[in-house]
Amino acid sequence: MDTRRINVTTRLSIGLTMLFCSTVCPAVWAADFSPLDVKTGQWESTVTGQATGIPPIPDEVLNRMTPEQRAKIQAAMQARGSKATVSKSCLTKDKLDKAFDLGDENTKSCSRSLITSSGSKQEIRIDCTRKDVKTTGTVKVEALNSENVKGSMRMTVTNGEHTMNMNYIFAAKWIGPVCAEK
Repeated sequence: MDTRRINVTTRLSIGLTMLFCSTVCPAVWAADFSPLDVKTGQWESTVTGQATGIPPIPDEVLNRMTPEQRAKIQAAMQARGSKATVSKSCLTKDKLDKAFDLGDENTKSCSRSLITSSGSKQEIRIDCTRKDVKTTGTVKVEALNSENVKGSMRMTVTNGEHTMNMNYIFAAKWIGPVCAEK
């Protein structure tokens, strides 16, 4: 089994998930970008949703797997989104005011298009192509007030042979002005 290919797909999926999990600072590259009007400090995000379809793993890799291995990968991808994931992050003014960057090699080739940007709402179109894997989708974020954010992410990841759809919703709340140390 080519675990390197599976790991790339998994990292890309996780990287995109991190994009909206950290969505209290979703910025993009655009002249008319406006940061969300939210407080800086410690935030807690809750993400729920699902991934459906087959991860974009090439047929030659899938053909070398046992049926049990294939089923295990598909079940893991689907189970990952079926229960709520809660995480904490630190939002600084620097992160809020700058273009969002996962700092990940897998997402450097992604283009981000700002559809809407204001202090209360942002919508971002994401298009990525890495080798034979194409990812497209939209992230929507709404600041309900300075301490609460909600949003959604809809992404499609395909390699032409297999397609996986990811549909997630999230809510983030401000915990306090001081970030917990790691």
